[in-house]
Amino acid sequence: MKKGMAGLAFFIVVVVLAIIGFITCSTYIQAGFAGVVYNMNGGVAGEILDQGFHLTSPTKKVTQYSISIEQSYLTSDNKGDSKDDDSFNTPTSDGKTVRVNLEFSYKFDRDRLAMVFTEFKGKDGEKVKNEFIKPKVIAWTQEVTARYPVTDIFGDKRTEINNELDVYLKEKFDKYGIIIDTVNFTDIQVDEKTAEAIQKKVNAQQEQELARTQAETAKIQAEADKRVAEVEAEKQKSVAQIEAEKNKIAAEGAAEAAKIKANSDAEVQRIKAEAEANANRMISESLTGELLEKQKIEKWKGEVPTVNGTGATPIITMD
Repeated sequence: MKKGMAGLAFFIVVVVLAIIGFITCSTYIQAGFAGVVYNMNGGVAGEILDQGFHLTSPTKKVTQYSISIEQSYLTSDNKGDSKDDDSFNTPTSDGKTVRVNLEFSYKFDRDRLAMVFTEFKGKDGEKVKNEFIKPKVIAWTQEVTARYPVTDIFGDKRTEINNELDVYLKEKFDKYGIIIDTVNFTDIQVDEKTAEAIQKKVNAQQEQELARTQAETAKIQAEADKRVAEVEAEKQKSVAQIEAEKNKIAAEGAAEAAKIKANSDAEVQRIKAEAEANANRMISESLTGELLEKQKIEKWKGEVPTVNGTGATPIITMD
């Protein structure tokens, strides 16, 4: 009985020790992270662990870094990892300052995690973010804004400055094995006096732009009116030319018709005259002496002439 109890106790001890050993020697890498394995007696083991459970020697430890996109905030709102007022002042080229709220996204380069571990003396990703990334984002943002006057930062060049900052931070952090994905100003504030000066400049720029737009519009309208007038004049000229051409054609047609009619009438008269002349000629040629005598005889009825009157000149008639 005692031997059975002793065996059971030994088994329980072995199981407990196995569980403790498993817990001690196992490491869980959370999704989106990778771990750098290092020896407790110093030095990086040169092994990178991806997400999931891994068995490691009790003499080795693992430091994790995010290799997926992480969002971080430097704002006055209680937002994300910005629990307090993390907004900051940044200088301008004209000696003023603006208060900015900024957010950015980043990740660690998996292929350079061993370098990151060594560079930051074994600090994990969260500590690197809080102790290095955020302070450097502030410092390097100040370097960029110091190149621009406050009116540009607060006004129409805000997008241009944001793009420049994005490129600048990517270059600065890259040599540390940190990849900056995006950077954005979410809010920019100035003191009341500066805000009034900026507003005056904006108003002046708007008025200048309005005047320029109106002048350009008037110029375009004048050019359009000129073109319409030219088109209308060209149209009227074309109509007049067409009308003149039509009248010319009509006149030429009428003249040609009159000419044809005159020629036709002359020809008719010529033919008629020739016909009459021929007829007269033929009649003249046919009237011989014998024919005339015959016609007289044919017309005589056998009567002798009658003398009328008692005067000196009697009138002879044929009954």
